[in-house]
Amino acid sequence: MSIVDNHSLALPPRISEAGVGDYIALLKPRVMSLVVFTALVGLLIAPGHVHPVLAITSILCIAVGAGASGALNMWYDADIDALMSRTAKRPVPTGRVTPQEALAFGLVLSFFSVMTLGILVNWVAGALLAFTIFFYAVVYTMWLKRWTAQNIVIGGAAGALPPVVAWAAATGSLSVEPILLFLIIFFWTPPHFWALALFRSDDYARAGVPMLPVVAGPDATRLQILLYTIVLVAIAASPWALGYFDAVYGVSSLVLGGWMLMLAINVYRRREGAPAVRAARQLFGFSLIYLFALFAILLLEVVVAAVLAQFG
Repeated sequence: MSIVDNHSLALPPRISEAGVGDYIALLKPRVMSLVVFTALVGLLIAPGHVHPVLAITSILCIAVGAGASGALNMWYDADIDALMSRTAKRPVPTGRVTPQEALAFGLVLSFFSVMTLGILVNWVAGALLAFTIFFYAVVYTMWLKRWTAQNIVIGGAAGALPPVVAWAAATGSLSVEPILLFLIIFFWTPPHFWALALFRSDDYARAGVPMLPVVAGPDATRLQILLYTIVLVAIAASPWALGYFDAVYGVSSLVLGGWMLMLAINVYRRREGAPAVRAARQLFGFSLIYLFALFAILLLEVVVAAVLAQFG
């Protein structure tokens, strides 16, 4: 062994520069907040009564599982995150958190969230949460994201599963209602992320990520956004049409869907310069409001029904 090797072995390990905020950033808190909200709705619309402690435990485990997925995603994607302006300041590419720390953080959170949910609530929910983390961290992050333009379409299943996990936590089984919630989020994901990709396509091209605008071009992406939005509007209204949710949700879904569709048509028509970028940004921004509003209406229905039952 050389003197250089001996010297390198004698060097103390690098002290982590990460602060609490960096580890919070690894959890992708904005994504987590949407996950928690959709899961909460799935839990509350489930039939029967869930003990408050088990309900809180379920939501916390789903939140931690979502955060674990985000940490594992940032660990694996550090190389491409460093090349994209939107992600270059994340903790791993900036060096504030080492890849090893991000990996360990994600694995520990994954283990404890799944085991806690399985042991304290039920193993149907625990298994679904484990599958959700695996699908996002391995199937989407490690495979789909870098190899196919359908990455967002297939990978969107991971983001659509939290209300299903929550329903299973409440009931120990599955039913049509959580599947419908899954389908709403699943078909919402492509137009939401492709709208973002339209005005961030240079970022994805520089990082070598085969997002649809990079691979197929912006016009093909605009058409796909429109087609998926049409399907989304129909899927979102289907729980009302099938008799699972009431008319308040049904009418609201049609109004919100009409607005979403109008913006998608605008994206399809505006193809050049600043108007095209503005149209894509408007659709991306409203898509967040759209999904939040749909689930908020379901949550409001649950609250109103509980109040009426209390005083009825």
